[in-house]
Amino acid sequence: MKKIVLLSILALLISPFTNLKAQETIKKNGYTLTFESNFDALNPQLKKRLMETFFIVYPKLAKEYNPKTLKAVKFFVDTAYKGVAATSDGKVTFSSIWMVKHPEDIDVVTHEVMHIVQDYGNSVGPGWLTEGIADYARYKFGVDNEGAKWALPALKPEHSYKNSYRITARFFAWIEKNVKAGTIKTVDASLRDHSYTNEIWTKLTGKDLDALWADYVKNPAL
Repeated sequence: MKKIVLLSILALLISPFTNLKAQETIKKNGYTLTFESNFDALNPQLKKRLMETFFIVYPKLAKEYNPKTLKAVKFFVDTAYKGVAATSDGKVTFSSIWMVKHPEDIDVVTHEVMHIVQDYGNSVGPGWLTEGIADYARYKFGVDNEGAKWALPALKPEHSYKNSYRITARFFAWIEKNVKAGTIKTVDASLRDHSYTNEIWTKLTGKDLDALWADYVKNPAL
């Protein structure tokens, strides 16, 4: 019994130092990244790439969309999280399972930190728009989408601009190239200051979303 108690006390004494070893903080060019993980088998090179990608893309996203975005961000690789990644309150949680299966998918960082930059709060905008913009940012600023075999999908008859993620992102890329550059940046800003309405598309491009999508379907080439 005494042996068990002693071992328990020892574990409590050791665990804080173990947690400290799992945390690393780097400051660079005005931004701070704190990296934590409860995944002992995390590849050190993958950890390095995740952190490097942050310092490459986050300043670019901040400059392009929201210079007032958070200066300090946290990454956490979590063995308990079963999705791909999720972002809340300046913290990105990555699934250790996804990292093991898809170590090449480094631009999951780009998508997730774009959510921090977006900072819509209690936005009046729809979810498909939020995720579409985040994937558009990945398309535009990603460091190795090709290495991850990540690309915008070809248009299919069943697609809609409300499908979100890459399908919506491709539509946005088409708008930027063929209709009016800067549209997505302006829409993003309207979501952040809570002035977004569907009418913004007509104001910016002369056509509503349905009309824009109809034109896109006729000639979807990028």
